Amino acid sequence: MAEAVQSFGFNGGDLIDDDAENAVVADDMITKAQAASSFLKALSHEGRLMILCHLSTGEKTVTELENLLSSRQAAVSQQLARLRLEGLVAHRREGKAIFYSLSDERARRTIELVYDMFCNEPA
Repeated sequence: MAEAVQSFGFNGGDLIDDDAENAVVADDMITKAQAASSFLKALSHEGRLMILCHLSTGEKTVTELENLLSSRQAAVSQQLARLRLEGLVAHRREGKAIFYSLSDERARRTIELVYDMFCNEPA
């Protein structure tokens, strides 16, 4: 009986199977790791990272991003499509112009951290 009691927790009058609870925690960790991996993959391309860096300073048109990146429209649009798919950027149309902005606070925080780690000159 002592072994059975050790393998179960007591919570609000209900016995809880530790193995089942651990499985739920493990499943949750896997789900979160997959989300983090997808997020980091979206940032791991130099072009996408540069787009996010530029958008961290404010909204930009596709043409502005092309000029800032010295890149062709097709390449910029392809990377913006991936960032939209991942939910990291939002867009709005004004006439013929399409404006992009950061839409994910995690992306903004990550860009700030990357900037601090790699772009700030040591004091």
